[in-house]
Amino acid sequence: MTWPRAFGEVVRSGLRIEETRLEPLLALRTAAGVAIVVGPTLWLVSPAYAASAALGAYSAGGATFQRSWRPRKVVALGAGAGLALSTFVGYLAAGRLVTFLPLLAVWAFAAGMAWAVGSTAGIVAATTVGSMLVTITLPTSVGHALEHAGIIALGGVTQAVLILLFPIRRWGAHRDALADALAAVADYARRLRHDPTAPFDPEPLMTARDAAAVTPSQARTRPPVLHGPRGLAERIRPVVAALADPDVGAPAEGPGRDRARELLGAAADVLDAAARSIRRGTPAEVRPESTDVLRVDEEHEVLEGPARQAAERLVELLGEALEIAGSGCAPGATPAPPGLAGDRFLVRPTMLRLVPVVGRTVRRELRRDSPVFRHAVRLAAVATLGYLIAARLPLGHGYWAPIASVMVMRPDFHRTYARAVARLAGTLAGVALATGVVRALGPDAHVSGALAVASAGLSYTLDRTGYAYTQCFTAAYVVFLLGMGGQAWEQTVPERVVLTLLGGALAMLAYVVFPAWETPRLPGRLADWLAATGRYAAAVLRDYAEPTREHHAEMRRALLASREARAAWQEAYDRARQEPVRPRGLTSREAQEAQEALKGFGRAAMLMESHVPRTGSRPVPEAERFAEALETDTAKAAVAVREHRNPDWGRVEEALHAWEAAGGKGSPVVRREAELQKRALEDLATAVSRTPLERDVGSAREEQRVRVAAEGNGSGPEHQGARHR
Repeated sequence: MTWPRAFGEVVRSGLRIEETRLEPLLALRTAAGVAIVVGPTLWLVSPAYAASAALGAYSAGGATFQRSWRPRKVVALGAGAGLALSTFVGYLAAGRLVTFLPLLAVWAFAAGMAWAVGSTAGIVAATTVGSMLVTITLPTSVGHALEHAGIIALGGVTQAVLILLFPIRRWGAHRDALADALAAVADYARRLRHDPTAPFDPEPLMTARDAAAVTPSQARTRPPVLHGPRGLAERIRPVVAALADPDVGAPAEGPGRDRARELLGAAADVLDAAARSIRRGTPAEVRPESTDVLRVDEEHEVLEGPARQAAERLVELLGEALEIAGSGCAPGATPAPPGLAGDRFLVRPTMLRLVPVVGRTVRRELRRDSPVFRHAVRLAAVATLGYLIAARLPLGHGYWAPIASVMVMRPDFHRTYARAVARLAGTLAGVALATGVVRALGPDAHVSGALAVASAGLSYTLDRTGYAYTQCFTAAYVVFLLGMGGQAWEQTVPERVVLTLLGGALAMLAYVVFPAWETPRLPGRLADWLAATGRYAAAVLRDYAEPTREHHAEMRRALLASREARAAWQEAYDRARQEPVRPRGLTSREAQEAQEALKGFGRAAMLMESHVPRTGSRPVPEAERFAEALETDTAKAAVAVREHRNPDWGRVEEALHAWEAAGGKGSPVVRREAELQKRALEDLATAVSRTPLERDVGSAREEQRVRVAAEGNGSGPEHQGARHR
């Protein structure tokens, strides 16, 4: 993608309105937390202390809107504590640049490294940098600094107490994650009716698994309905795929295909009903026509062989889903799925036990080629440089420039630039709105405080519609807050705009000077995905060779690792398509074709998983040899892809020929699925294999295609693969 086109995508992304469900009750409760600390502090103490209280309550409240599976009150308390600590430590070093600048650089670097833990930690850590920059201008002594830090922490405590006293949709995020997983499988079953090889994105299942990990205290209060249905969705997905596939399931045409479509439609209805039941916590009725379809008539059933086995398994699993949908999710009413009674919950470490985990995670990212490390370096450099430049300008509130930089910067190019555009647009709109209100009303300190609280509430309400729109009311909130302290709008508005523009420009320039492009990493991400999927496919085959509980567990671990590798590839691929960087190693078309081939390889392994025999069933010895060949060849092919060499599948072909030569030994369905795997690997080799001359010609053609797309109507290679996301 060229730079002009990349900027166009950035502007559209920054100003796009996200279609998401608003949460006005949560926004009202959080805004009430801001009002509770601002009002009394303004009334009883002073505007300076009220500003500190507003900073703590507003930032802690905003942290609770970030995506986190921990209780929101814990997030609010953690954010309040971090803001208070940064305020006090910043004041201790604020006397001289020689002490404050190193502290600011180290703190900003640590905030950038917090992205290694997750986006929520990174965003909350960035707000502590902003707190350090703002509040060091307020206290006049160490004692006053402690008081300001205490008031900021009080804001976080207030938000936590409100969450405890007025819970809104308790466990709502966890319910949504589980319901989304069931709804994703329902949509998959519905699409399989018309496209037997339709793709499936496992991200909802991965999110549901992440949400299912709880601390011991959460496990004691978790609703029963959140225990079992995730595993149900995991088991149904390969079964519906196997039923729909014409190679190993229902025939491509005829009564068998019609019966498969009926079952898939009924499965979609039942899973949608279960998803609604879990999301709302109410009973959900399934249409009688769908339940009638699920009644298997032994004499008149038209499906045969593996297709019939898949149909019977699907009916059995949907029976469990029907019980969930009809239970209403009342406490104790949700049936426990078979085999899960003795299973332990997925463990999430407590806050204290999280410390060594965070330490190990951060150490792994302390390397020059890590996007997180490079983000931390950029953040530290821009925060200190922005502070120095703004301090030399004849403007007040110079801290706005480094705050703007810190709050818009992200570890990747597209989000950093999109947020910079969104922040400038939102700031312009917000200060214009606030200026009009101030000129019309001429509010005193108390009215300005009320307007600041109202702006905070609107900012929270629009939190998930897009950064530009929430930033509009955030800018208005700041103008009203400064007005509460006696600052005239004629001073604050021009300063806010100019310094926001400066901070955004510094953030964008920093990514150009010290980037972390994903485009050169695509071959490595593809190699990781190939190796992980090869291990998953080999684990499935070993479960055929020797069906044991240990092999079942190994297959599950390999599947999870394969999903993580696929998610890493998808994230890198999506980012690379938005970067103004020349393709290296893989052109856009090659990456797209390789992605489709690997999806087919994983799908073939999933189809094989749907027919895995139960523990103690008759083994298939030939599967072990094929598993060894598959794992060896995919591991070597991963190295070849990483080093830009052509992969080779000699062992896989030899093992498959030996299996075919064995005659009637083993399951013919498993052999057909093994052939599907080999075919997918051949497609992958075709996608990435090139001679040296072909590489040069392909690179030249790719550059020409990008130029034509930039000059034409936008139908370039970046858009050709959009439907495969």
